[in-house]
Amino acid sequence: MGIYLNPGNAAFSEAVHSQIYVDKTELISYTNSVLATNQKNICVSRPRRFGKSITANMLAAYYSKGCQSDTLFKDRKISCSKDYKKYLNTYTTIFLNIQEFLSRSSNVEELIQRIRRSLMREIRREYPTIDFYDELDLTENMKEIYAETNEPFIIIIDEWDCIFREYAEDKAAQERYLDFLRDFLKDKAHIHLAYMTGILPIKKYGTHSALNMFDEFSMANPGVLAQYVGFTENEVRCLCSDYQMDLAEIKEWYDGYRFEKASSIYSPRSVVAAMTSGICDSYWNQTETFEALRGYIDMNFDGLKDDVLSMMAGEMVPVNTGSFSNDMTTFHSEDDVLTLLIHLGYLGYDFSHKSVFIPNNEIRGEFVNAVSVSQWGEVSKALKNSADLLNAIWRKDEEKVAVYMEQAHFETSHLQYNNENALSYTVSLALYAARNFYQVYREFPSGSGFADIVYLPRKEFPDKPALIVELKWNKSAEGAIHQILKKQYFQNLEDYSGNMLLVGINYDLKTRKHECKILEFKK
Repeated sequence: MGIYLNPGNAAFSEAVHSQIYVDKTELISYTNSVLATNQKNICVSRPRRFGKSITANMLAAYYSKGCQSDTLFKDRKISCSKDYKKYLNTYTTIFLNIQEFLSRSSNVEELIQRIRRSLMREIRREYPTIDFYDELDLTENMKEIYAETNEPFIIIIDEWDCIFREYAEDKAAQERYLDFLRDFLKDKAHIHLAYMTGILPIKKYGTHSALNMFDEFSMANPGVLAQYVGFTENEVRCLCSDYQMDLAEIKEWYDGYRFEKASSIYSPRSVVAAMTSGICDSYWNQTETFEALRGYIDMNFDGLKDDVLSMMAGEMVPVNTGSFSNDMTTFHSEDDVLTLLIHLGYLGYDFSHKSVFIPNNEIRGEFVNAVSVSQWGEVSKALKNSADLLNAIWRKDEEKVAVYMEQAHFETSHLQYNNENALSYTVSLALYAARNFYQVYREFPSGSGFADIVYLPRKEFPDKPALIVELKWNKSAEGAIHQILKKQYFQNLEDYSGNMLLVGINYDLKTRKHECKILEFKK
């Protein structure tokens, strides 16, 4: 057993024996199906904390000759595959975590030489009888091993793209690294599988990609591997049952990534944290800070600010992902920024409609944090005042509510107060703080019509009143209250009983003034 050549299974064993382990071993059925075929080169890109390293460790534990892993896999899903035993611990396997090599290197050239020396040191120990022509020519020496022993290799590379984050501005270093990978991996009969994982898809440069032999599975199009991006609905449902958590609340917080072959994917790290702590909260900032997001959304591209606001209010925004250069510095348009945010997990992507959206409450909170400290004028001010607006509603302070709503009149090209949808979006943003206490439903079906926004208290806040907000323009706040009563929205809120506040808001297009009426009601 080596460190890089034929590694052991300790890392995967640690994952399997953790408090929560979700079985994703069926992925191995796919990798087994492409061994020694034209589809043997696989690049999987995922956001941080989406299980990339666990998957890489799983593949190493399954294929590596350096260990015996039947006890780890025999009760897993992969054990039902007809090829399970055929390939289990039968391959000479190389496992590289590029981030580890980078942390010990002062530049990319040193990194490449360190990889070569480290691998050749272990190769010489494993194959002491082979007389290598050039001790540092890694690729030629692997060919020679294959020629003499007929033993093919499996290559697993974790954090393959860290060069493009650490050397974001150094194009020469990036190209040198890509050339190394091309020489190492491309058109090599002695390699039966090359599996790379990272955050970004493969970097394009010039008129071609140095690694164009790879099939890519990304957050924009994960293809047949979609169910392995994160946790599926059924997997989360089982966890909620085991940990007595509310599936609807977990879904609101951490679901929202959807693909053609997997309609509901949850953020795995956040689900695990919620289950083990028993609390739904934002765990995203343990892996990324909102300052990073702020840097991207503050870029001065036409339409970016307006589209971010639309998404924060629940809308989908069209995007062209085709021009993205697959790095973190080359941006030519708003589309490039939004595409990067897809790969970073800040946005979900609807492949059919070619549109992006904020997937869940956890990520929406990161956008709110970023916008709140940005120079977005009244938008930032309204979000900062959100808690005060909510408290004013609880106090039934109609005048204060009207003032805060007026301050939240966003001056953007498409969030004007000229229709009910636009007004609803604005109120959703202005009342963002309510999401800490309530589950929010827009156009809630009930009675003889639809309420515009309904806020139902979360189970941990039974003392908070439910809120039903009716929105009008060029009418009256009293008329909004009357419409709530007339439609009898509250009659069909079957799962709720207790205090309710009926909130009527009206906006006058001529005077640009808001008025508010609040009526207390008991159900």
